[in-house]
Amino acid sequence: MLDLALLRRDPERVRRIAARRATGAAFVDDVVAVDGELRAARTAAETLKAEKNALTARIAKAADRAAEAQRLRPEIAALDARIADAAASVPALEQRIDALLADVPNLLDDSVPDGAGEDDNVLVRTEGAPRDFPFEPKPHWEIGEALGIIDFERAAKLSGSRFSILRGAGARLSRALASFFLARAAERGYEEIVPPYLVSRTTMWSTGQLTKFADAMFVDRDADLFMIPTSEVPLVAMRSGEILTEALPLRYTAYSPCFRKEAGAAGQDTRGLIRQHQFEKVELIWLADPERSFEALERLAADAAALLDELELPYRVMSLCSADVGFASAKTYDFEVWLPGQNRYREISSCSNCTDFQARRTQIRFRRDPKAKPEFVHTLNGSGLAVGRTLVAVLENYQQADGSVVVPRALVPYTGFERIAPNGVS
Repeated sequence: MLDLALLRRDPERVRRIAARRATGAAFVDDVVAVDGELRAARTAAETLKAEKNALTARIAKAADRAAEAQRLRPEIAALDARIADAAASVPALEQRIDALLADVPNLLDDSVPDGAGEDDNVLVRTEGAPRDFPFEPKPHWEIGEALGIIDFERAAKLSGSRFSILRGAGARLSRALASFFLARAAERGYEEIVPPYLVSRTTMWSTGQLTKFADAMFVDRDADLFMIPTSEVPLVAMRSGEILTEALPLRYTAYSPCFRKEAGAAGQDTRGLIRQHQFEKVELIWLADPERSFEALERLAADAAALLDELELPYRVMSLCSADVGFASAKTYDFEVWLPGQNRYREISSCSNCTDFQARRTQIRFRRDPKAKPEFVHTLNGSGLAVGRTLVAVLENYQQADGSVVVPRALVPYTGFERIAPNGVS
C-alpha cells in the first residue's frame, strides 16, 4: 500500500511515477479529494473540542461554578452534538481512502524502463550459449512421454486440463531439483521454512494478492481460506504486525506447491508443464532495511543466477518495463531460460523489490536503535527456482539423439543417476 503521507506531501511526484503504469494516476486526485474531506472533518472536530474545552475552563474559573455550568450547559450540549457529527464522518472517509489505495500498485523505481508491454522489457545480459543440436530438438512433453516420466493423460483423468503426473525418474528428478535449490539457499544464509499452504483472506490481502488477483485463486469459501499461489505469501506475512528485533536482512526460503488458475494466452501453453494449475517452487524472501534494498535485489538476483549457472543452462536476464512490473513490485528482473524444443526463452524466475509496499499492509517494522521510532522494512521475493520449469529446461537442453536425457553434473549427487533412458536410469 502506498504511503499516504508521501501522497499528501508530494502528490505531483506520485502522479508522475504512477502515470508510467498502465493503471495510470487518476487515483491521485481521488485520494487527495477524499483526504481533504477527512482532514477537514478532523480539523472541525478538533476546533469544536477546543471551543468546548474553553467553556469548561470558564466554568472552572467562575466564582459560582454551578451557576456558570448551568448557564453554559446548552452551549456545551450543542458543541457535543456538532463534535459527534464531525467525528462521525471520519471512519467512512478513512475507509474510502483505504479502498482507493488498496487497488493502487506500488510506485516504480526510477531505474525501471518505460514500456507498453513485455516486448519493451530490456535485456540486461545473456549467459551461456544455446547448444547446437545435431538433430531436431523435441519439446519436453514429447521427451517426457517417450521416457515414461510424465503422464498428462492420467492427470487429466484425475483433475482435468493443466495438471500432470511425474513418474519414476521424473519424480526423482523433480525432488532432486528441490533438494538442490534448498541446499544452495541454506549455504547462502536462508532459513528454511515449511509454511501453511492454506492462508486467510487477510494474509492474501497483506501481500498484495487481493483484490487484484482474486480471480486466479483457489479458495475454500466456507472456511474462507486460500490455497497459496506462491510461498511468498506466508513467508512475508508470518512476520506481520511485528517490530523486528533481529539484525537485517532476514532471509527465508520455502519449497511448496503453488496453486493458480492459469489461463495463459489463447492457444498457447496448452501442452506441457509451463502453465499448470499446480506446480512447485522454491521461494527466496528478504526483509531488508530501506537503504540497502536495491543492493539486496542484486544479491537476490545473483542467488537465482547461480543456480542456473551451476545447472549449465543458457539464460538471459530482463529488466521488466513499466507496463510489465507486477502489482506489488517497484522493480523486477526476470530470468528466462532457453528452451530448444520451443526455440525460445521462457521465464524461470522473477526477482522483485517490493520496497515498503507489502510491509505497510503487513505492518512489519524495525528500529534503527532501541529508542528509535519504528520504520517499515522493505520486502523482496524471488524464485530460486521454479521446479517444474527447471525440469522442463533440463529435459530440453540435455536431451540426446537416442532419446535419453543426461542429468546436469550439479544434480547427480541429488538424483543418484546420470542419465534417464527409455529402459531406465543409469
